[in-house]
Amino acid sequence: MKLIVCLDDRDGILFNRRRQSKDSALRCDVLKITAGSRLWMNGYSAEQFQNDNALIYTDERFLDKAEADDYCFVENTDISAYAELVSGVIIYRWNREYPADTRFPVELFRHRWERVSCDGFPGSSHEQITREVYSL
Repeated sequence: MKLIVCLDDRDGILFNRRRQSKDSALRCDVLKITAGSRLWMNGYSAEQFQNDNALIYTDERFLDKAEADDYCFVENTDISAYAELVSGVIIYRWNREYPADTRFPVELFRHRWERVSCDGFPGSSHEQITREVYSL
């Protein structure tokens, strides 16, 4: 499976069990990248995609159901038990530091990932969003 996550500059992903930010341009980019593939997420994440008219597979146990070529949009789910099943990670960076009490566990992947690309685009609520693509 390939993970998709949104992080601040210190790898923060959540604050007080809520996402740090969201952006409609980022969601469009996610849907463009995953077009033709299955995109899994839980109900919490699906709420922000509800007006995007996309085929999204929603299940609270989405990491258990995702297959090797599927994408998983992860916000508030612990992925530690699934690290060995991950074949790629797409990180969207907010390019700022937000308050965070939950960080994405990059240490699970750093020893085996290779950055494939890094580019940016203007967001709807952020001046610049950076997309980093890693293969494992």
